[in-house]
Amino acid sequence: MEIVEASIDDIFIIQTLADQIWPSTFADILSEEQITYMMNMMYSTASLNHQMTKAGRHYLLARDNNEYLGYVSYEFDYKEKGLTKIHKIYVLPSMQGKNIGKLFIDKISQLATENANKKLALNVNRFNKAIGFYQHIGFEIIGREDIDIGNGFLMEDYIMNKKL
Repeated sequence: MEIVEASIDDIFIIQTLADQIWPSTFADILSEEQITYMMNMMYSTASLNHQMTKAGRHYLLARDNNEYLGYVSYEFDYKEKGLTKIHKIYVLPSMQGKNIGKLFIDKISQLATENANKKLALNVNRFNKAIGFYQHIGFEIIGREDIDIGNGFLMEDYIMNKKL
């Protein structure tokens, strides 16, 4: 298995993975309408292109024998606070628990350190079972926030940090 950098040429791969991961990940947490809204907002070709070319987001893909297993998005020096923000981290449901998430975090930790960032940060839905995974690998809940994403929808998140 390898972790590879994604480019705008890989947008379709990210979209395909999101289509396979998002509905099952959030089926018990969010309404179908909110899932559809968020998918369109975050994973349209225009949105992903903007994230990668204008918003400073980097994407990595997990690949094993030319099969893609997950993706992660991150940004160095988030809000100029000397931390690397993980915006998205998703692994195919059939591959969860097989160390891919940890490989992503390890790779981003290495890249963050190389870029003089001292912490990782992420937001996670307060009802997402991944919270335990994040805590297991050293993240701590440092706060909570409700983010209005439009169309009457909220992201109800914990804010988590990990010192590097």
